[in-house]
Amino acid sequence: MLAGTVAGCGGGSTGRPVVNLYNAPQENIGALVDRCNRLAGGRYRIVLNTLPRDADGQREQLVRRLAAGDTGLDVLGLDVTWTAELAEAGWIRPWTGEHERRAREGTLAKPLETAVWKGRLYAAPYNTNVQLLWYRSDLIPRPPRTWDGLMRESARLAAQGRPHYGEVTGARYEGLVVWFNSLIQSAGGGILTPDGERVSLGAPARTALATMRAFARSRAADPSLPSMREDDVRLAMESGRAAFQINWPFVYASMAANRPGMLRTFRWAPYPGIDGPGRAPLGGGNFGISAYTERPRESYEAALCLRDAESQKIAAVRDGLPPTIRSVYDEPEMAKAYPMRQAILDALQTAAPRPKTPTYQNVSTVTSAVLSPPDAIEPARTEARLRELISEALQSKGVLP
Repeated sequence: MLAGTVAGCGGGSTGRPVVNLYNAPQENIGALVDRCNRLAGGRYRIVLNTLPRDADGQREQLVRRLAAGDTGLDVLGLDVTWTAELAEAGWIRPWTGEHERRAREGTLAKPLETAVWKGRLYAAPYNTNVQLLWYRSDLIPRPPRTWDGLMRESARLAAQGRPHYGEVTGARYEGLVVWFNSLIQSAGGGILTPDGERVSLGAPARTALATMRAFARSRAADPSLPSMREDDVRLAMESGRAAFQINWPFVYASMAANRPGMLRTFRWAPYPGIDGPGRAPLGGGNFGISAYTERPRESYEAALCLRDAESQKIAAVRDGLPPTIRSVYDEPEMAKAYPMRQAILDALQTAAPRPKTPTYQNVSTVTSAVLSPPDAIEPARTEARLRELISEALQSKGVLP
C-alpha cells in the first residue's frame, strides 16, 4: 500500500513561497500536493519531503531538527501520539481562530481529541485508524467477541488440521504497546491515569497481561509471534497459514490486490474484548505547524488543503487511510474501497487512545521491553515491573534526543 515518495526541499526559483511538508511515506500523497498547489493559485508551493518508514525514525528526525530551531520545516505529518510531546516542548503552534474552526468542522470526535493538548488544538486531523478482527469465514463462520473465544476457535481448527493461527503484533515495538493498551482499556483500566501524570495499571493490567500470556501460549499463537509487526501479520494471513488477524483496515486493499481469490471469505468484525466487546486501538496522523516556520500563514493554508474532504477521500481510496471528516464516509467512491466503513465508524465510538503525556515515547519504550516476549509474561511480576519502569519514565526531565 505504501511506498517511498519523491522528496524535495528548499527551492524558490518560481518566486512563490515554499512550504516544506514532512510526512511519512505514502504512495499517493503527491497527488494531494499537486492538487493543493493548483488550488493555491501561486500563493505558495508545497514541496514534499518524505520521512523514514518507521515511526521511531520519523519522530527522531523531526525532534532533532525542531530542537535545533530548524526553519526548514513548515507542515509536519505527526503520529497521533506525538501531540503532547511536541506541544509541551513548544515545537508546534496552536491552531486558533478561523484555522481552528476549519480544522474542527465536521471532524470525528476521537481523532480530533488526539490533536488536543491541555485544552488547545495543536494539529489538524488528517487520517484516523482502528484495528479490527479480520477472519476467514470458511474457517470461522461466527467470529467470537472475546480473546478466549478466538483461542477456542484456534484450538478447534488445530484439532481438525486446518489453518488455525491468529496473527497479532507481538514484536518488541509500538505494536506490542498498542495491543496491551487496548486490552487494559477493554478490562476497564489504563496504563496511566486520565491526566497522564501517574501510573494506573492494577487489576485491569493483570487481566490484560494474563490474556496476552494465555494467547501467546495457545494454539492461536504463530511461532513467529515475538517478531510479528503489521506487515508480517498481513502477509501471514495472505499466505494462507492464519485463520484470523488483528490489524488495521489497509489489509483489505492488500488482500484484494495480492490474493483476490481469498477476498470472498475475508471478513471483518469488532475488536475482541475480555468478556465482551473490546476497545479497538486508535491510530492515525495529524498535520502540525512548526513553531519555527517562517511562513505560518501559508503553512496553515497548505495543511488545511492537504486534509480537506477531497484530499481525505483521495487518501482513503488510493492509500487505505480512513478519513477523519465524517461526511467523506458517505462519498460514493468509498463503497467499494471501504465496505467495512460502518465498522470503522462504530469502532471509533469506543476506540482506545494511547496515554497522553509528553513522555509517551519513554513510556512506550519501557512498556514494549517489559512485555517482550509475550509468552514470558508473569501477570503479577510483570505488572510490578511495568509500574516501576513507567513511573521512572514519567519523571523524565525532557524529551528523548
